Amino acid sequence: MKVAVFDTHKYERATLTAQNEGTGHELVFFEEKLKPGTAVLATGCQAVTAFVNDRLTRETIATLHGLGVRIIAMRCAGYNNVDLEAAADLDMPVVRVPEYSPYAVAEHAVTLLMALNRKITRACSRVHDNNFSLDGLVGFDVHGKTVGVLGTGKIGLCFARIMKGFGTRILAYDAFPRQQLADEIGFEYAPLDKVLAQSDIVSLHVPLLPDTLHLIDEAAIAKMKHGAYLINTSRGPLVDAKALIGGLKTGQIGAAGLDVYEEEEHLFFRDLSDKILQDDVLARLLSFTNVIVTSHQAFLTIDALNNIASTTWANLAAFERGEPLKNEVLDVKKKRASA
Repeated sequence: MKVAVFDTHKYERATLTAQNEGTGHELVFFEEKLKPGTAVLATGCQAVTAFVNDRLTRETIATLHGLGVRIIAMRCAGYNNVDLEAAADLDMPVVRVPEYSPYAVAEHAVTLLMALNRKITRACSRVHDNNFSLDGLVGFDVHGKTVGVLGTGKIGLCFARIMKGFGTRILAYDAFPRQQLADEIGFEYAPLDKVLAQSDIVSLHVPLLPDTLHLIDEAAIAKMKHGAYLINTSRGPLVDAKALIGGLKTGQIGAAGLDVYEEEEHLFFRDLSDKILQDDVLARLLSFTNVIVTSHQAFLTIDALNNIASTTWANLAAFERGEPLKNEVLDVKKKRASA
């Protein structure tokens, strides 16, 4: 099967190629993101794979269908950027990688937290300038603090286990509590308002859905403990960036570690170092010394890349063999019809 691999970069092509050996797939790599204007690049391909910031709108999917593409394979767990209804209407299955490495993302969340707390970027810059002063570098013991975990899927639970090792009290919020695991790990479920009000650190691990869009907005920030740290390694639109700036200016938010950003689609995964940043909101966020932004790299470990590649090619192999697609994402209407 000929596969159009969109939104690919040097760091992942070697892994995708290595994991493809012996599958029989012919890979065609494109740096371009998959969107209505680039879908035509898949001409002659029977499958496409896409990533987190590709735009699989109805128009994109219709173009792919017209070209003879028979399946869409997401190289990620999230699928909020896919019009599942359009895919179902055209009988085009959408598969994903539901679990590539929860450890990679959870560990990155902890990295952001500790770098912010211990002022690592500021300290490193000072030392390179031969400034060995410790003024302004005071952090706090994470031990004994209360950590709010919003979302207790695989990544959220992994993060909770790590933070438990720091000796923290963990409050969690989830629309679907998993009490047995809470008892096993040793954390408490609580209403969202309580988690926000009592947590010294809040880390986001929920999917992007209509009811989680701007989960952290001006009202939510006002409910947070004054000076709390906010970490987001999930999806950018979970946080209202303008409201976050307001919280940082007043000190209501003590620091923010962001691996994702609300308007990252046209920025992240690209080298724009020779251009002027046109996003005024992101520019304002980057002006704060108590903010660290990384460009959606939480997943970026060799373990995760191998898992993404192997699962993606296994998904396509199952499709070719006519086997049930265990990683298929179903539209709500399609789910009801198959129930």
